[in-house]
Amino acid sequence: MVHRRHQLADGRESLFFTDRGGRPVDKVSDARPLDPRSGNGEVRFDRLTGEWVAVAAHRQSRTYLPPADQCPLCPSTDTRASEIPAGDFDVVVFENRFPSLGPALGELPADDDGARLWGAPEPAFGRCEVVVFTPEHNASFGQLPYERARTVVEAWAQRTAELSALPGIRHVFPFENRGQDIGVTLHHPHGQIYAYPYAAPYAARLAERSRRHLADHGQPLMGELLRAETEAGDRMVLQGEHFSAYVPYAARWPLEVHLVPHRQVPDLAALSGAERDELAGMYLDLLQRVDGLYDTPTPYIAAWHQTPVTAADREAGWLHLQLTSPRRAADKLKFLAGSEAAMGAFINDTTAEQTAAKLREVRA
Repeated sequence: MVHRRHQLADGRESLFFTDRGGRPVDKVSDARPLDPRSGNGEVRFDRLTGEWVAVAAHRQSRTYLPPADQCPLCPSTDTRASEIPAGDFDVVVFENRFPSLGPALGELPADDDGARLWGAPEPAFGRCEVVVFTPEHNASFGQLPYERARTVVEAWAQRTAELSALPGIRHVFPFENRGQDIGVTLHHPHGQIYAYPYAAPYAARLAERSRRHLADHGQPLMGELLRAETEAGDRMVLQGEHFSAYVPYAARWPLEVHLVPHRQVPDLAALSGAERDELAGMYLDLLQRVDGLYDTPTPYIAAWHQTPVTAADREAGWLHLQLTSPRRAADKLKFLAGSEAAMGAFINDTTAEQTAAKLREVRA
């Protein structure tokens, strides 16, 4: 698989990834009269929780659910220019036109100095990218042919490696929001990658627990969980040579599945070629089972939990996918209300064992 780098009219980078055996996109021309690129938001430190909060007021003007004939993620045509200045493509990654972080790069202060309540906000250093899975507007990731899914895996891995090496980047997070119930603003099949100048709060908590478990027990926490789920068996959904998928024992969401490599790796970039090959097929199988639960497409969030870039976190952490959906029945959604939204204390409407059994029964 190869990729080519190009620039959009406002200077943003765009990378075209080609399926194995395909013809690379060597020439693109973006002649759109674009305004200067947006960005340069800010981050503020919350001393009460010890977390950074990004403020991106410029995103209020971003594109919101345009009709299909005005989709900015479809290939450009002779009569309509889009974010993808090519007549055809396989997979494209480009810098977000309305980024929550970046485009500037730099180092945030390591810790709040404790001497101020409200100091000057820090620049929102980082990078936000869009990953377009296919030129087909009405498709979904689960409908992709295997070779296209494999190209997306390769794009995730390449971008993870490159973004992790940028100055000031502490954590790289690929994800997909699928469905209007999740809050997507563009229907075209796509995901995103956030490169944070700090470890995101959930990743930081997971990394701290992983480091402590490794120090106390001499073995990775995720490895113990994977062995336990494999031995229990009743929550397993899929098992392969390199990956397994299961509904976690303490699942928070009505639909939640973890897809975990059998080998400890910190991120997608560290997977071998054979592991990436199996991942593409198993991920497609999982998404097809999720969509097969009901008569209409299932909204979901696919979150790739990669370790923060520090050496200690990479030593203790373990890559995994967390696929979640708020759909608790064909016509019902679970909303994060008082207990979940305010306290972070989840109350699930089903058992992990019931969900796993339903997913196993779906004909993928």
